[in-house]
Amino acid sequence: MLFVRSVFFHILFYLNFFAHAAMTPIALLTPSHVAWLIGSNWMTRSIDVWRFSTGSKIEVRGLENIPEGGFIIASKHQSTWETLGLAKIFGRITYIMKRELMNIPIFGWFCAKAKMIPIDRGSGSKVIKPMTEKAREAVNEGRNIVIFMEGTRVPAGGMLPYKVGVARLYGELQCPIVPIALNTGLFWPRNSFWRYSGKVIVEILPPIMPGLRPKEALARLEKEVEDATNRLLIETAQSPEAPETVDAALERLKARGVEVTAPV
Repeated sequence: MLFVRSVFFHILFYLNFFAHAAMTPIALLTPSHVAWLIGSNWMTRSIDVWRFSTGSKIEVRGLENIPEGGFIIASKHQSTWETLGLAKIFGRITYIMKRELMNIPIFGWFCAKAKMIPIDRGSGSKVIKPMTEKAREAVNEGRNIVIFMEGTRVPAGGMLPYKVGVARLYGELQCPIVPIALNTGLFWPRNSFWRYSGKVIVEILPPIMPGLRPKEALARLEKEVEDATNRLLIETAQSPEAPETVDAALERLKARGVEVTAPV
């Protein structure tokens, strides 16, 4: 069944992509919000394709924690799932993304037209000022910012040091950080053909309001997101819907010194 579900997913996923890619001329010749509408519809339909082809469920917790006004969505990054799925949850958003993605035909064109914020990760602190200026413009236009703190996808149960960019944005923009914990890497693993069934959980944690020092905010963000993500992985492991990927995720947690109460 895993093979059949995965093949079915990929067929539908690429049919959906090319159907929306056919609208590229419309996106490029119209205002930026049109490109966003086409792109966000592709993202939403992609999540629907995943859910339909695998028979999976989605649970979003903590919607009451979304603050009023502009904010920074700081998400754990395990999978392509959240790159697509956050638009379904938050509406119009602007991603801070590595510049190389902007060079991908069609996908990159849509990102540029929809005002995503590219950064050159090899430029170090030089990216902070232009990133902040574009992020401020986005928030002023009602487009909340999405940043993946680790800078790349990390397997479920793993962790990379959080980048300082999110803290710098928090300090400069003086707007809340909305932390996101999730278990998506168990069901849509990075660099993998397989798509697993089960229940994706996205948890919106209480916002970190302005007023903290950036380093203090970053430390709090890291602890709260990692603690919540670890809890979600262990909860999933104890569920009858747990995919086979959970064993490796728990081993990664144990290697990091996290107490694991679910059987390995």
